This record gives sequence, structure tokens and C-alpha cells, in this order.
Amino acid sequence: MPIQERVITDRKAKRFFLLSPANLSGRRAEILLRPSASFELATRLRLTGAPLGDIFSFISGLYFRGKLAYATAFARPTAGLEPSMLIITATQGLLPPSAWVRTELLNEMAEVPISCTNPRYRVPLERDAMRLASQMGPCDEVVLLGSIATPKYVEPLSRILGERLMFPDEFVGRGDMSRGALMLRAVREGIQLRYVPVTRLEGRRTPKVSKVKAARKSRKAGNKKTRRVSEK
Repeated sequence: MPIQERVITDRKAKRFFLLSPANLSGRRAEILLRPSASFELATRLRLTGAPLGDIFSFISGLYFRGKLAYATAFARPTAGLEPSMLIITATQGLLPPSAWVRTELLNEMAEVPISCTNPRYRVPLERDAMRLASQMGPCDEVVLLGSIATPKYVEPLSRILGERLMFPDEFVGRGDMSRGALMLRAVREGIQLRYVPVTRLEGRRTPKVSKVKAARKSRKAGNKKTRRVSEK
């Protein structure tokens, strides 16, 4: 069954996707940025540059590939100036996956923490979010494909987009790998996830990794204690 479209006068509602960035402090980013790296993407990055979507797909693997494939499949192309898929970056605000990036810019992004209190990150993000909001109609929406466990994306974007900032309901409680697999399955089946306004998810945000790890340790400790009791 075709997905129902909301209509604004004589045009379909637009849907934009914002993709959270890959972790540039991880092992795969280190491999890509190594001056001695000789594989094709690393060589292109140094000499001519490469599309940001390709770079982040290599660094993040399943999770970012899932986000990119999902947004490509379900974004509603627009006739406006703003692309329907945009990637959140540490220093450049919102960039399309096709944006050409070289080693120098990627190193710059890697050096800047993504934090609400960091103006080098927040100012460009708010600038581009306001530009995006100015092109949106009252029924248009922006879907955040990223974490809502911390305020680094939600707080600046919600302030500008309000109830038009959406989040996949099925993401709640899942880790990155599970989300990536979920999105790739949705693409294969041609069925979109259910979106809800981020503002309605207060109290349902994904637990932080530290809390999840603590819970796992607690369960393991409980299992060991149970085994010792049963062995007595």
C-alpha cells in the first residue's frame, strides 16, 4: 500500500532527513587519515577529496550506511534550494552527502567536540537549521537519524524546528548496530519507520552507554551469584 502523503495546497509535504556524523575519533577514522594509508578512499581523500557520505560510510560502517540508504530511499526530493538529506558536522553545519571533503577539512572536524556549549559546532548548525526552517511549510518535517540520548543534536535543533523535528519511534532503546540493521531492512521492504516529534519523547530517550554497561555488569554479577548459590 502506498504511503499516505499529507497535502499542502497543491504540493506534497516535504520530508528532510538529518544524519548524525560518524565518530572521527575512532579506529577507522584513524586508519583513513593515516598519511601512509594507500587504499583507494584514503588516497582520494588526500589528493582530490571524496564525498562526505562515502567517507562517513567507511568510518561508521553499518550504522551510517543504514542511515544513508534509508534517507536516500524515503526522502521526498524538493524543488527548493535545500537538499532533502543533510549530514550534521562538527564545524560546517549541515552538509549534503555529496559535499566534497579533503583531509584538511576532515581533520578540522575531528578536532572540534560536538557539544551544545561549543560555538564552533553550534553556530554553523543553528545557521543552517534556520535556513532549512525558512524553506519549510507548516506540514513539512525533519527526521533526525541520530542519538537523542544527549542534547548535542536535540537541543539546538528543537529550539529552531520545534514539533517539526521528528524521530523514528523504533529507535528508542536500540543501539547503533541494531538501528543500522533496522533501517536497511526498512529499505529492503520499502516500509518507512514510524516518526514521532522529538519533543514528545522526553523521558523515553535511549539510555546512555555508561548506564547500559552498568546494567549489563549488574546482570552478570547477579548471574555469577546465582551460579555460586546453586553450586553450594
